[in-house]
Amino acid sequence: MSAAEQAAAVRSGEATARELVEAALAQIERRDPEIGAFVALCADRALAEADAVKPGDARPLCGVPIALKDLLSASAGLPTTHGSSGLGDWVADHDTHHVRRLREAGAIVVGKTNSPELGLRPVTENARYGTTRNPHDLRLSAGGSSGGSAAAVAAGMVPIAEGNDLGGSLRIPASCCGVISLKPSRGRVSIGPDYADVALGAGVDGVLTRTVLDTAIALDAMAGYEPGDHHWLAPPPAPYARTATSPHDARVRVRVALDAPHGVPVDEEPRAAVQLAAARLADLGHDVAERAPNWDDEGFAASWSTFVTGALQHIIRALERLHGQPIEPAGLEPATRAWLLDSPRVELVDFLEAHEWLGAFSRRLLTDWPADTVLLTPTLTRLPATAEAIGANAGVTDDALRFSALVRIWNVTGQPAISLPLYATADGVPVGIQLVAPPGREDVLIALAAQLEQAHGWVPRLGASAMMPV
Repeated sequence: MSAAEQAAAVRSGEATARELVEAALAQIERRDPEIGAFVALCADRALAEADAVKPGDARPLCGVPIALKDLLSASAGLPTTHGSSGLGDWVADHDTHHVRRLREAGAIVVGKTNSPELGLRPVTENARYGTTRNPHDLRLSAGGSSGGSAAAVAAGMVPIAEGNDLGGSLRIPASCCGVISLKPSRGRVSIGPDYADVALGAGVDGVLTRTVLDTAIALDAMAGYEPGDHHWLAPPPAPYARTATSPHDARVRVRVALDAPHGVPVDEEPRAAVQLAAARLADLGHDVAERAPNWDDEGFAASWSTFVTGALQHIIRALERLHGQPIEPAGLEPATRAWLLDSPRVELVDFLEAHEWLGAFSRRLLTDWPADTVLLTPTLTRLPATAEAIGANAGVTDDALRFSALVRIWNVTGQPAISLPLYATADGVPVGIQLVAPPGREDVLIALAAQLEQAHGWVPRLGASAMMPV
């Protein structure tokens, strides 16, 4: 069942929260040995919390089992290792703000999911925990860096899993695993209390789900200002869940981009997915026309590389403060150590200049973006990678560029973007499409996604078995 259906069953007394948690733990035991989505479980805590949930509970996620990504997000009593051996086994004594909000909404955390070390790769593989494989084809990667969360949802282990996104880390694995993920606008979800302004608002937290309504319910729960936030947005006119259940009046202009910026090639399957989505949006009454934004910029790649490197070097400092110990260089994977510790520090002025260039890029792109217009693109320029084919490489490599070319832009501009599983190859490999809205308009994306879901549904569907044993 979806998260919304599970909560309704608990509320009505049709099921108990304990039954839901036990079912999630049983599915993890059954599927995870071949997939590798989870790195830690908290079964006893989850069952104890479930026993406290009673029929009639009005909370929107009452009794729903969820998972948290093992990167940056903390939950009291659970380890957070960031996919690395470099910072030991830190156990938080508090919840990250958006995790606290999800738990206050009734969600029950059952464990933490795998991430590449410090989230540095578009695939979920690390030396400490190993590889997370794609539930639809075990030969393939689940994507990254929120690949453990995407795989957990795609395999039916939990209906909702949390993740984060600095350059596509929610949408890349969503596309690879055939699930839904919305990257919220800058300032929609607080990154406190552990981080004040890491990556200057480009990194955001969100969830991966199988239904638009679950995405909306989770965003309603997570969103909102917390004291000290450097970026925040006013609440939407109506709850996102209401928009997801009543989306029919929304009509927008949809501009279609089949190609990627900066000459990055796009494979045929992602192009076909966009053409299918464009036809279906036109059938729903939207004004659809092909037109790419003004996104080619000769300085973008260098500015992005400088900005991301500086931001990640800063994140290491922030993690050292949070964990109360220096990072152990020998505990880092060689590629991570070479990129973030052994390479020269990004100078402050160079970092700010890179950020300024990216800001100018954002102003130019958004100045030419009508308020009622949504952009449709492939989520990725290529199909999922073969598992363990590129995991040894960290950093802004050609492989990473192929995965991030169409997703990292919206972290720079701060716009909301959603990946939807509307298409699959003939042999069942998921191919995501991406919708991008003006800043702060998550409601438009949720309405469009709900229209597509109600009219056409998603492929591949939950329950698809792995195509090839490992």
